[in-house]
Amino acid sequence: MKSRSDMDPKGLIFEAYQIEDIGAAECRSIFLDWALSLPEGRETGPALRHLIAQYAEPAPDHPMSGVLRDGLTSVASPQRRGGWRSRPRN
Repeated sequence: MKSRSDMDPKGLIFEAYQIEDIGAAECRSIFLDWALSLPEGRETGPALRHLIAQYAEPAPDHPMSGVLRDGLTSVASPQRRGGWRSRPRN
């Protein structure tokens, strides 16, 4: 049974919390799939805050909880990593 919502359209995050002995690497993979499956125009920050409140707060020691929190931190402070603008100009 999948629990679907606007914030978790495929039920991936819900399913991750149902898997026994899941590791951080699997959670990161699921998180990436979740992020790629969000509808166009949906902001990840509010979606992550909703999922953290729904899943991570009741299960703070679950590996997915850490991945969700890390994702929120990364979304909050994006950093430019190269490209023509970062190269020195004459």
